[in-house]
Amino acid sequence: MAVARRDNLHSRLVAFFKVVLPLVALAILSMLFLVSRGVNPEDAIPYADVDIADRVREPRLTQAVFAGMTADGAALTVQAAEARPEQGEAPMQASGLVGLLETPDGARTDLTAATAVLDAAAKRIDLGGGVVIATSGGYRVETDGLRVALDRTGLDSTGSVTATGPLGTLTAGALHVGQTAPDSATYVMVFKGGVKLVYLPAAQ
Repeated sequence: MAVARRDNLHSRLVAFFKVVLPLVALAILSMLFLVSRGVNPEDAIPYADVDIADRVREPRLTQAVFAGMTADGAALTVQAAEARPEQGEAPMQASGLVGLLETPDGARTDLTAATAVLDAAAKRIDLGGGVVIATSGGYRVETDGLRVALDRTGLDSTGSVTATGPLGTLTAGALHVGQTAPDSATYVMVFKGGVKLVYLPAAQ
């Protein structure tokens, strides 16, 4: 009799939980839907704040890269944060420019500038907005503008320059970087136009 009573109790519990457990699960799901807050369309995933009409009217490229080789074998690489292609008579313009010139003799010259304009007819890039030149020889030059030739190794400032280097600090009316002769494998940095040097001998 005891065994029959236990079996009967077990059957009742199983039948009870078969009814109660689904009801509890349904109640929990109902609570989740009732408690959850509504969807706010303004909380959607934010997209880049881009004016589509402005991009169509003035197309531009980001992280644009130009790389080439000059006639004398120097490698020139220029990267711009943003570049605007030619439109009508307006030349290609860029901003946030970083450049690297590597000459065959192993020297390298790093360039940074705020703005740049490509003069395709003259085969050069005109840098502006403050230009910084850093050479592997230890010189750091600052100038307002710089013309970078695309068909040969040639850097020419458009105005005065201020430089620091192994010899000290100097100012000059102009700067030229290029070959000593058209077929020469020697490259020089020439300061000219009222050069003033403050000589700072190296510490012994």
